[in-house]
Amino acid sequence: MLASQVPVLIVLLVLGTVAKFAVVRSGREPGELARLGPAVLMPGRFQQPALLLCGVVELVLAAGLLVSAHPLFRWGTVTFFALSTYVLLELRRRRPDAGCGCFGEVSSAPVGLRSIGRTVVLTGMALMAVWAGTPGWTAFAEPAWGFTLAGAAVLAVLSPEIDELVDRARHRAPCEQRRGPQEGVSLARLKSSGTWRAHAAQLATTEPYDSWRELCWRFFAFQNHERDDVVFAVHLAGRRPAVRVAVVSAESLPEYTTVSA
Repeated sequence: MLASQVPVLIVLLVLGTVAKFAVVRSGREPGELARLGPAVLMPGRFQQPALLLCGVVELVLAAGLLVSAHPLFRWGTVTFFALSTYVLLELRRRRPDAGCGCFGEVSSAPVGLRSIGRTVVLTGMALMAVWAGTPGWTAFAEPAWGFTLAGAAVLAVLSPEIDELVDRARHRAPCEQRRGPQEGVSLARLKSSGTWRAHAAQLATTEPYDSWRELCWRFFAFQNHERDDVVFAVHLAGRRPAVRVAVVSAESLPEYTTVSA
């Protein structure tokens, strides 16, 4: 049972490596890489090396889990996923528009609770593997299918990439070029979100005075009781899209004076 999740860990680590190498090999501009995973927190010239380093670490851990039961690789995997959880929390706080980059470009959707929950589960799986006294290849040779498939199913539920892949299969164009849901649908999704419930009492009205779309986001502007602007952003992809909010104080807005001809 303790070794039942090792095959899942190895497969995910290898997939992460391949996806990151593919993104770097595609020759993407630094501005595009700055929206993926650890590259977000790096200066422009370090973005590609950061993705490559992350991919190399994943590959080394996968190889170590496969051929050895040494504690270095087992605890290294625990540390890797624990640090990944911390990085995702930082991304969600500091760059809510960025994706986790866990599986390259397909992980470009904003970091949500599912992605964070997945790394927490992976950390737990890696902890189970610490006390498994056999290398990973034995788990492949004699798999405990029930526990292995259960772990894989939990990770599938927590993986927004599956929704993205299905969406891409249905819509070939990238998110920013798709038609997207109507404004009323996005507004309804906003009002059903926890972000809306946390700020609704502060709003002067429940109807936006302005709305617009930029790339994969639809924005709704409201005013609160202090006459500050409260702007919500609703991601256009997914059944439960990410919702972000920003409050712009009226005092911080620049004053404009009319210049006559």
